[in-house]
Amino acid sequence: MVANRGGITLASSAPSDGKVKRYRKDDVLVSNIRPYFKKIWHASHDGACSNDVLVFEATKCDPSYLFWVLSSDAFFDYMMKTARGTKMPRGDKKAIMGYQVGLPSVDQQKAICEILESLQEKVALNNQLNGYLEELGQSLLSECLRSCGDMLPLSSVMSLGSGFAFKSSTYTNDGKFKILTIKNVQDGSVDCSNSNRIDDPPKKMRGFCNLQLGSVVLSLTGNVGRVGIVSEEDCLLNQRVAVIQPHQSSLLPGLYFYFRQKSFQNEMIGIARGTAQANLSPLETLQLEIPYDKQAFDEVNSSLLPVFDLILANKVESTKLANLRDTLLPKLMSGEIDVSKVDLKQLNSHLTDC
Repeated sequence: MVANRGGITLASSAPSDGKVKRYRKDDVLVSNIRPYFKKIWHASHDGACSNDVLVFEATKCDPSYLFWVLSSDAFFDYMMKTARGTKMPRGDKKAIMGYQVGLPSVDQQKAICEILESLQEKVALNNQLNGYLEELGQSLLSECLRSCGDMLPLSSVMSLGSGFAFKSSTYTNDGKFKILTIKNVQDGSVDCSNSNRIDDPPKKMRGFCNLQLGSVVLSLTGNVGRVGIVSEEDCLLNQRVAVIQPHQSSLLPGLYFYFRQKSFQNEMIGIARGTAQANLSPLETLQLEIPYDKQAFDEVNSSLLPVFDLILANKVESTKLANLRDTLLPKLMSGEIDVSKVDLKQLNSHLTDC
């Protein structure tokens, strides 16, 4: 697989053995299934992968530069435009190789990578810290649940607000509002960077569909039971996604960590229906039970609130850094921003202070 411009060559020539494709250290791997998930890896060692993964080899450029080229929204947007299929779209390999990329000097490539990696390292640190915070939250909640003698249906403490059925005819390229769908709900997070957009919320849309920072949403179709915290502004809730609405706002941290428990996620998967695609009923979900004691649950939520708030703050910062990275990426590669004028030490110092 080859695409050329300005002397750059991107290759996916790794030998294939039946259903297994070989790759080498420094190759860049991109999932060709559902490109909107933007799954990309920079190989740190030799290995093997599925034939549904595209393997790119850097033959005339810095491998890290190749990784950032293929990490760009522009590349994944291009993949989506070539994709075939609806339920599980796959990029067209031949069409993907028509993607055009530029090739600055080796020194410029390395400078560009240093800038982008500084931003990425800060995002990685936030993600690592959130991993520890998630473990702390689960530990605090588990201790509370063991002291709860009663079992109550979830409907006693919360409701689920279902999303709005937006019309694709209202989508615009530069709309202010992002439409949050099931594909945007990941494991504990929400990524709306590649969402459809509209200019104004529909008049018939219910108020809770205009999501706030810190809203917790639940996927009802496909990979059912995934929950994520909204860390972007101007997100609107689409159908087949629900927002958790506690009867008391103070209960949201505890409910978030409860929905994140693997045992409860398995319960939701167990009641989902459908053959080609699983569907979770909001009404049946609210009939599932939670161990509950008001005093104990109020106390644990007081402890969980700062944990939840710090997770949210880290996600908001990471979202802003990712947006900055994605804004800088095409400008750095096109030469619109002169990399020689970027003070990397000052940038790293600023990111450390964040």
